[in-house]
Amino acid sequence: MIGIQQTSIYEPEIIETAAHLSKKTLISEDVIQNKFGLYEKRIAPETMHASDLAVAAGKEILKGIDSQSIDVVIYFGSPFKDYQVWTASSKVQHELGTSNAYSFEMMNVSSCFPIALKVAKDMLMADDDIHHVLLVGGSKESMIVNYDNPRSRFMFNFADGGAAALITQEATKSEILASSIITDGSFYQDVLIPGGGSVHPVSSKVVEKKMNYIDVPDPLSMKERLDLVSIPNFVKVIKQALAKSGVPLCDLKVLLPLHTKHSLFTQLLSEIGLTEKQAVYLTHHGHMSALDPCYGLHLAEKQGLLKNGDIAVVVSAGTGYTWAATAIRWHG
Repeated sequence: MIGIQQTSIYEPEIIETAAHLSKKTLISEDVIQNKFGLYEKRIAPETMHASDLAVAAGKEILKGIDSQSIDVVIYFGSPFKDYQVWTASSKVQHELGTSNAYSFEMMNVSSCFPIALKVAKDMLMADDDIHHVLLVGGSKESMIVNYDNPRSRFMFNFADGGAAALITQEATKSEILASSIITDGSFYQDVLIPGGGSVHPVSSKVVEKKMNYIDVPDPLSMKERLDLVSIPNFVKVIKQALAKSGVPLCDLKVLLPLHTKHSLFTQLLSEIGLTEKQAVYLTHHGHMSALDPCYGLHLAEKQGLLKNGDIAVVVSAGTGYTWAATAIRWHG
């Protein structure tokens, strides 16, 4: 069966606690812990970049499988990488020694992991020459946050890490079921790094105005519009992924979401009838672009949260705005 046979994560050694963030942001430690849902996050050293973080996670997978047996390497991590107009996937393919594999990248910011699972499954179903797909991702998005900018407050949980997943035709641990994806393109300009692209090329002005950091041009407008659709769209993709898998919502046992503010996390669980004990909430990792649900799946297995026969859903959302979910049947 086509499924996820193994996951791995890479956690940088540098830890930034809620107390550290409180000093940087002038937001109380209590608010950071209880409202942001963040006790600490990991920060990569200057010498490690998104591709290096992805490689570090991928190496853990290759301890259990011959690198030459990997047919495809897909980078699904942060679009903020080592360089602009550059493929991290090529470096990852080379550094991991997966020379029999071709590589490419998927760029859909934070929503990408559930989509990457769908793409990997579809490729395995469609092409008999593909047996093993390695998904790899890195995030060093702590670097793009301007802590002096109150408009980017909801992004203060941005963190660094690496994650990888082995998708294979011969899986015994899990089966990838169906997916659901929704895009509302009306949010296309609500979250962005304004400087460095073709609209505002690199210049002294871009640096002086700190346009090289991620920003929310009109946070009130975005909140008013996003609050109306965010939870409904999360619920919709979860229910649709399950329905397309032939699984009723009541059979859902574990949710593996991206890291969000705590109130959104608990509201989502309430809407789908789960408790906090049935989900992985990344209080000690923060938000790492598309990596969060992969981290959640890895930690859920490590913590014994998943039992044989359980149905789990990895779910995420990315600015732009896309909501995506993929259902998994766990076999352990």
